[in-house]
Amino acid sequence: SPPLLGLLPGRFSLFPLFFLALLLGFASLLWLQLSCSGEGPVPGGERNRGVPRQPCPPQAPLPPAEDEPSWGPHRLALLVPFRERFEELLAFVPYMHRFLSKKRIRHSIFILNQVDHFRFNRASLINVGFLESGNDTDYIAMHDVDLLPLNEQLDYGFPEAGPFHVASPELHPLYHYKTYVGGILLLTKQHYEMCNGMSNRFWGWGREDDEFYRRIKGAGLQVRRPSGITTGYETFQHLHDPAWRKRDQKRIAAQKQEQFKVDREGGLNNVRYQIESRTALSVAGAPCTVLNILLDCDASETPWCTFG
Repeated sequence: SPPLLGLLPGRFSLFPLFFLALLLGFASLLWLQLSCSGEGPVPGGERNRGVPRQPCPPQAPLPPAEDEPSWGPHRLALLVPFRERFEELLAFVPYMHRFLSKKRIRHSIFILNQVDHFRFNRASLINVGFLESGNDTDYIAMHDVDLLPLNEQLDYGFPEAGPFHVASPELHPLYHYKTYVGGILLLTKQHYEMCNGMSNRFWGWGREDDEFYRRIKGAGLQVRRPSGITTGYETFQHLHDPAWRKRDQKRIAAQKQEQFKVDREGGLNNVRYQIESRTALSVAGAPCTVLNILLDCDASETPWCTFG
């Protein structure tokens, strides 16, 4: 007999030991399922909204989409403006890869990582992501890294009829005004070009999506939004925790007057940047491309790109 059995009492039966190990294994799996992140509402309700959940073990990846005709002809470029939110990124990439794969949407995830020393510029990063996303994608999602869709009825399909605002005001956990188009917005590449992309003048957090709403209207496009979604403000999980991850909301000098103006000249046509590196990564089995982006700032045009 194995040496380990020699340490057990002579009348000891292996059945109780096997049963105990099975019971402990089941209890461990149950605890993990209840304590880690999932697809349901945020544990603790409203008081814990914005607190990141603990990551679950990754699910097995779905079969590749390229050889499946049922996935359709279109390919989505998921554009994710990013800077120093690595905990959110580790949750976002595998979650969105599986969410889109279950819906049979061909997709490429682009993490647009701003690595210069200027203030964060979400709009310019999206312009860069659009230009660098390649000819094999024909529509984009402007997608916040801290917003995860919980309802599988949400449509991420090709928005042929016009811009489709997935994170609509009646569903977004924080922003409820009717001209809001931030969070998650889908556009065909043709429609984004019709708007000349987004304005590059918005350094710091906020207002760039409000200006983009005016561009959409100026291009003669109509924003569409989800219908028949009954989950309300529980439709998304918001990972952002403002208590320890503060946003750069400061408005300095002339920026206070400029923030409500429409930029009628700038956009895709004049975004200034360099790609420092392009890296293909796999996060828990989910593929993505990280673009390390150096934006450039004309201090004579937008002196608020720094705090100096």
